[in-house]
Amino acid sequence: MSDTVIEPTVERHDFGAEVGRLLDLVVHSLYSEREIFLRELVANAADATDRRRFESLTDPAIAPPPEAKVRIVPDKAARTLTISDDGIGMSHEDMVSNLGTIARSGSRMFGQQLKATNPEDRPSLIGQFGVGFYSAFMVADRVEVTSRRAGTDAAWTWASDGRGEFTMQASARETAGTDIVLHMKADAEEYLEPMRLETVVRKWADHVTLPVTISRDGKDEPANEGTALWRKSKAEVTEENYHDFYRHLGNFDTPWATLHWRAEGAMEYSALLFIPDMKPFDPVDNDRESHLRLHVRRMFITADAKMLPPWLRFVQGVVDTEDLPLNVSREMLQTTPVLARIRKAVTNRVLTELKSKAKDAADYEKFWDNFGPLLKEGIWENNEHQKDLAPLLRFKSSSAEGWTSLPDYVGRMKPEQEAIYTLTGDNAESLARSAQLEGFRARGIEVLLLADPIDAFWPDRMDRFEEKPIRSVTQGAADLAKLAPTEAPEGEAPDVTALVAALKTALGEDVSDVRTTDRLVESAVVLGAGTAGPDLQMQRLLRRAGRESFAPAPVLEINPRHKLLTALAARVAEGTDVADEARTLLDLARVQDGELPRDPASFARRVEQALASVLGRVG
Repeated sequence: MSDTVIEPTVERHDFGAEVGRLLDLVVHSLYSEREIFLRELVANAADATDRRRFESLTDPAIAPPPEAKVRIVPDKAARTLTISDDGIGMSHEDMVSNLGTIARSGSRMFGQQLKATNPEDRPSLIGQFGVGFYSAFMVADRVEVTSRRAGTDAAWTWASDGRGEFTMQASARETAGTDIVLHMKADAEEYLEPMRLETVVRKWADHVTLPVTISRDGKDEPANEGTALWRKSKAEVTEENYHDFYRHLGNFDTPWATLHWRAEGAMEYSALLFIPDMKPFDPVDNDRESHLRLHVRRMFITADAKMLPPWLRFVQGVVDTEDLPLNVSREMLQTTPVLARIRKAVTNRVLTELKSKAKDAADYEKFWDNFGPLLKEGIWENNEHQKDLAPLLRFKSSSAEGWTSLPDYVGRMKPEQEAIYTLTGDNAESLARSAQLEGFRARGIEVLLLADPIDAFWPDRMDRFEEKPIRSVTQGAADLAKLAPTEAPEGEAPDVTALVAALKTALGEDVSDVRTTDRLVESAVVLGAGTAGPDLQMQRLLRRAGRESFAPAPVLEINPRHKLLTALAARVAEGTDVADEARTLLDLARVQDGELPRDPASFARRVEQALASVLGRVG
């Protein structure tokens, strides 16, 4: 008599939705990165284990094993990838319901049941839409799920190729939990390489508290850190822990500042942020967005959530929240006031830290040398934080050593001084020697020297500080006339009315005006700007950008006491044409301000002729 093998009954079911269209959406449109399938399956495994732990509070018999983990096993020969967990598992009904109906999530249903539960006792469930499991079909042409519900002895295998139906078959599993076997597509074999799998786990699930292992040569090796440092209290974290995590983010220096806190109440989130001690190798100016890592319940979601404004993009680290709504693929954030409130709170916390650190002037200078210009961007871009940012700004000064702040400047202002004066250019050392400062020095007026590219812009947005207007010295001639110099020049200034008229005629549209000035002591000429238009640095930037039509012609200001001007005035009185001399004076004023003459060749010829004439007379 021969033995008879009875095959287990195979049940065939249709998916409970228009599965062809929905699976096509999941596989081709829902996720931007194919590797996310592994994040979704690990997240589901973590959910299942958390759920088992939670339910064991009322039924200790179903407690997960102490060594519970997610096990990833690639098999190149069989071209399969297996993801196993020790979670709650699924019964026959669970599998038909949760795996047989797209967009129905056991995690979501379970979460709804926990609404009345004490928050401290709730497991951290990641899944909510019920589509993450189907991301497996991005890399697999067949998926098999074998699961045994905790507290039962029965196991079942669900299988499908994602084409409209699935099968259910009685199976066996020694312990409760779930095994998902992916039969990999030919173009997805990279996910059978342990190194590639570890890279994906490190990127997306490194801080899931459940250990994740990857099998290499028959041995399970850890693939995730498993500790969300930011979720711990500060008392539990050592300086070495912070530095290790900072290096884990890809840094090689030590952080200049570390911010670690947890917000509770109306919005709950944890944050661990770092301000670097040195500029990154890839300058922050190349990418103007913040890339703080956003996690939802420890699972990495995105580094493009713009958790901080662009002018704080140098800050690195993690923000992790409990219940931030995501889109169905968990890759993009939904528009929600919660996110806006978290962003605002994180921004304010960073500003508070900078205010505190700024009290140590020497230490704060390290930060300013690295990232100071970015805070000036904040003045330009955001009116909301101007009052917070303004005291944090630092400047070189015409009369103080090192860096100075706006409060320090205001504290040193002369009683009769009306405004905060600035001079903007390309180099602070050159600005310190500029002819633009002569009249201010003669009156003991301090000038802030602004040499960052953004300095041409931000003063237009923050036009005053502590009720003191911020004014460019190139527009401050009228103010200067109200202040007496420390040492008054001897005698009356000569009358150069005829010379001014001759210079205006000779220069035409190259200048908007020619006028005498009190703000020169040693120099013969200087450029000025109108009180209503942009200052000289902005005019230069407009011309460099090819937008001359938006850059008004400068004012040529002359020193009537200078010997060169008195000599020219005498020549005008004699009826001599001074057109060449007028153009030379204008070019000299441009050179003093770091510009090139409009026609360098013509300028050179005029200087040669002048030198030859002088040397000829001397000879």
